[in-house]
Amino acid sequence: MGFLSVIRRWALRDKMPIREIARRTGLSRNTIKKYLREGAVEPRFKTPKRPSKLDPYADRLSAWLLIQTRKSRKERRTVKQMHADLVKLGYNGSYERVAAFARAWREDRHRAEQTTGRGTYVPLVFAPGEAFQFDWSEDRANIGGERVKLQVAHIKLSHSRAFLVRAYPLQTHEMLFDAHWHAFRVFGGVPGRGIYDNMKTAVDRVGKGKQRDVNARFKAMASHYVFEPEFCNPAAGWEKGQVEKNVQDARNRMWQVMPVFADQAELNQWLEDRCIALWAETPHKALPGSIADVWEAEKPTLMALPPAFDGFIEHSKRVSPTCLITFERNRYSVPASFANRRVSLHVYPERLVMVAEGQTVCEHARIIERSHRKPGKVIYDWRHYLAVIQRKPGALRNGAPFTEMPDAFRQLQDHMLRKEGGDREMVDILSLVLQHNEDDVLCAVELALEAGVPTKTHILNLLHRLIDRRPTDHPEVDPPDALALQSTPEANVDRYDGLRQTKEKRHAS
Repeated sequence: MGFLSVIRRWALRDKMPIREIARRTGLSRNTIKKYLREGAVEPRFKTPKRPSKLDPYADRLSAWLLIQTRKSRKERRTVKQMHADLVKLGYNGSYERVAAFARAWREDRHRAEQTTGRGTYVPLVFAPGEAFQFDWSEDRANIGGERVKLQVAHIKLSHSRAFLVRAYPLQTHEMLFDAHWHAFRVFGGVPGRGIYDNMKTAVDRVGKGKQRDVNARFKAMASHYVFEPEFCNPAAGWEKGQVEKNVQDARNRMWQVMPVFADQAELNQWLEDRCIALWAETPHKALPGSIADVWEAEKPTLMALPPAFDGFIEHSKRVSPTCLITFERNRYSVPASFANRRVSLHVYPERLVMVAEGQTVCEHARIIERSHRKPGKVIYDWRHYLAVIQRKPGALRNGAPFTEMPDAFRQLQDHMLRKEGGDREMVDILSLVLQHNEDDVLCAVELALEAGVPTKTHILNLLHRLIDRRPTDHPEVDPPDALALQSTPEANVDRYDGLRQTKEKRHAS
């Protein structure tokens, strides 16, 4: 509150005597009476200029601030880092003085830009189905009781302004491709072109003007969905201002009100439902009706949705002698027949697929560790090592992959390894999963354990009984009418006695 407003409030509202106001403020009564007259203006007090410890470093700090404006937002250094650098140069003042200088410098620069016209922009308009805009942001959510940092993809139709928000752990190619597929699925089609900034997952090198070296996999994705990618000029975010604003709005309308989620899939489903609900709640502003109404009119102009782009990233990996490959500090098992050989690793957002000779070898759920301080994990599939223990049954006793077998197999192993030759019998039982359904083998083992007869012979007997009792999948055949039975035959055992007693005829029996 201004000084004049304080004096007027004390005199007019609080009915304070002028003598008391003069005592509190240290001003004369005539001065206070002047301030209480109509038309009085706020007094201005001159601040004397005092030398500052920052004055010898002002030019250097101004140069640093100017350099930061030419960098991308994520590459800019903070004022705290600049203060630390000034301290190394001999500055012994406070951080608050440096922060105040930076604020004043930015205000002066903004004022100069407004004067020269650099702060003005041209409003953009888009035809139905013409374009969409894409951008990344960084936000946090509570997943599984933990506050997790996420990379969030924002995709927005430029005409109807329908938008989708989807969260990922990383900003990688496979995450980018997955975000496009879900956006086109929710929008019900594909616009004619996409507007991006110069993100590293799409642009390998920024050339002069509009020249860009587009990433090969990104170009393949754009060709599959048949849209033309277009990239903004560096530091020209206003060229995709709709999605830039959507990033800010999403924090208030989604991230600050969202509940706790069990996993990332539940979070993305909530985000999708929330976005669609906001379409109906948000007016379009430029056109009559809500975003949902304009989207319904724009939907017929979108290209029909093609099948999903197989958006994997391929790596060539050599399988170790222990049947493992390494990816992102974690190790995953591969069938033993591919040990010491090269396989192709296809990386998807949520899974890893190993391919060799054009065939899928195995799959694993992808594990993404956000902390580089934690050691990598080893993900085994005990079935991949069955070929090894058939040759080396003794490896079953302390084999690390076999600690993850079902409990019934582990209990059977405890019984088998107590007797001589039990390791070989246990290997033979585990190898049954290569020829039979694993659930059937597991059920036979559980029945044998319940009966107290955990032997190989008894388990094989139970397994064959389970298989024989299972109804066949063959359809029943209806006989034609010509083969229908006319009269039911009667049982006559005397016929057999007649055949046995006949002496004239000889029979093979």
